[in-house]
Amino acid sequence: MTQRLEWPHAEVRLSGPASIVEADGLICIARGTPEFPTEAALPAESPVAAAWLALFRQHGADAPTKVHGRFGVAIVDTRARSVFLASDRFGTAPWCFTRRGERLIVADRADLAADTQSTLSPSAVYSYLFHHMIPSPTTIFDDVKRLEGGHRLQWNGAEPNIDAWWRPVFTEPRSIDFADAKAQFMGIIENAVRRASSAGHVGSFLSGGTDSSTVAGMLCKVLGKPAETYSMGFDASGYDEMEYARLASQHFGTKHHEYYVTPEDLLDGIPKVARHYDQPFGNSSAVPAWLCASLAKRDGIDTLLAGDGGDELFGGNTRYAKQKVFSWYGDLPSALRHGIFEPLLNLDISKRIPIVKKAASYVEQARVPLPDRIYQYTLLVRLGAENLLTPDYLAQINQNAPAQANRDIWARIKADSDLNRMLAFDWKYTLADNDLPKILGTTDLAGMGVEFPLLDDALLDFSLALPLDYKLRGFKLRWFFKEALRDFLPESIIKKKKHGFGLPFGVWACQHAGLRNLAGDTLNQLKQRGIVQPKLIDRLVTELLPAHPGYYGELIWILVMLELWFEGQRTSKT
Repeated sequence: MTQRLEWPHAEVRLSGPASIVEADGLICIARGTPEFPTEAALPAESPVAAAWLALFRQHGADAPTKVHGRFGVAIVDTRARSVFLASDRFGTAPWCFTRRGERLIVADRADLAADTQSTLSPSAVYSYLFHHMIPSPTTIFDDVKRLEGGHRLQWNGAEPNIDAWWRPVFTEPRSIDFADAKAQFMGIIENAVRRASSAGHVGSFLSGGTDSSTVAGMLCKVLGKPAETYSMGFDASGYDEMEYARLASQHFGTKHHEYYVTPEDLLDGIPKVARHYDQPFGNSSAVPAWLCASLAKRDGIDTLLAGDGGDELFGGNTRYAKQKVFSWYGDLPSALRHGIFEPLLNLDISKRIPIVKKAASYVEQARVPLPDRIYQYTLLVRLGAENLLTPDYLAQINQNAPAQANRDIWARIKADSDLNRMLAFDWKYTLADNDLPKILGTTDLAGMGVEFPLLDDALLDFSLALPLDYKLRGFKLRWFFKEALRDFLPESIIKKKKHGFGLPFGVWACQHAGLRNLAGDTLNQLKQRGIVQPKLIDRLVTELLPAHPGYYGELIWILVMLELWFEGQRTSKT
């Protein structure tokens, strides 16, 4: 049931719960689980909104700088006819907004802010195909924007004034005392898990990776008893890591719950998950995450703790080491690069020698500057937009827009090293725009709360002050994180490679008639929209998917999720 709060100059639309309070012409609508300064008063009625109102009166637009945790706050001033919005550092309780004449429409979902005047944006669809999600501040609707994490909006009838109230600043010291840093690190995680588990019946996702295992183990310590943990498995070669989840569970003594996802689960879950989001969302692990949260909900769990953030705060993604290798080429003297290596590698005979051909590929990638280099092997780049989209659709969009947006984000990051720039870049594109919406959306669909202890503000600030080689030492990913946890986690989990809740959709779609039919029928519906070339759609399921299930399975997935979202929007409005 949508809740609408209306005034002559503004309207706030809510699809979920919020703390609301009104006093002296100010109305505060607060969401999330904020942590206020100890001196802030918390009245018995609507304590979160009342505390926000007190801070706003004292600090004005700087009020968000005094608050930690997950939050989204809207303050409507009925006397001054103004609106103030703010979102936490990662935008976990987002606001979307649009103007209607002299009124500002604000909502907690993009599709709720939109109305009959809103049209779907071809550029946003292109961005979705590029990223498999639509990064803020754009949305699928041409006139609806999403407030970025760490940003605030002030509006008084003119154009909204939007700026950042927080941006990461890396200090990059040369060295620190490891023992002191370890003690501080472990204390921050324990406090973060304690805060996140302070209310209701709490459990934890457990994939068997270092992040979820750390959170699950710390939850056992905080609770003083076995924590409820939940894992998804897949009966498909190369996709299942239940073995590591069991190791972590046995090590910490959790009360573990396992479920093996089946193709039939996907038949039921794919449409539900696709249509639940407020815009197209193509992260394939969303359906397993929803199944996991649904299982916990049936067991009476109120809140699940997720392990998101460890890789991005402490340098755990393999691309960080890969980009380090590419940076070496840029450090070579220009005369050597341009005068000898590149002409030599461009010779016809060089292209026929395997080891030289591999070197040429390395140089080709190394010559592309960051952040463009990060996206060289994404589906849309490798396939080529001209081979995927219809000419009429391509004519409506600027194909360079996603790359330019990436460069703009990269340019605003305050760091002296490419490694920290990549981390901050991922805090937006990997966390705020992708992984966190995945968990937030699927737990919401399951009727479940979620918290992210490894994204606690104190841990984020701690990571900003770490030396570079504490994050990437040689080619050892997140060196400090693993060394600090060596006495806490099982050694086998410290050494394992990152995997997560991957989904063998392409493999199963080749084997399972129901999934194959779902994909084929949905793609045939998408064919009518004039976005994707019909000839390519005809080939995808019958020819390309069986030849390369993993590669084209991913393409089919993002196209299916796109069409199911389109269909869900049509159905919801009839």
